[in-house]
Amino acid sequence: MKKIYQLFSIAFIGLCFAFNEVQVFDTSIKINVRNELGNIEEGVSVQLFGSEEDYRKEQNPVTEVAITDKKGNVKFKDLEAKVYFVNAKKGDKNNVGAGVQTDMLEAGKLNKVTIIIE
Repeated sequence: MKKIYQLFSIAFIGLCFAFNEVQVFDTSIKINVRNELGNIEEGVSVQLFGSEEDYRKEQNPVTEVAITDKKGNVKFKDLEAKVYFVNAKKGDKNNVGAGVQTDMLEAGKLNKVTIIIE
């Protein structure tokens, strides 16, 4: 009888954990940067801001500057699920006027965004 009780207890605990919403993944964003022709842009400086005002003044960034890789990608981890403002620059090109605001990031997921610099 004691073994049956232990088995039911283990099964019940397992079911409780199975239906519990546990966030396993961090909220992150992968940004792909392309130019006005749609070509991948390597070596672009990318930084995130938490508000439009901070973005415009380039103050209080949420992240450090990251540089896109040879595939034009940069990834930021451990973010809050909210809207961010993206500042992307390379030489005289930037994303001003070509989309600077992300959608609301989904919590616990890798969110993906494409940014155009011109």
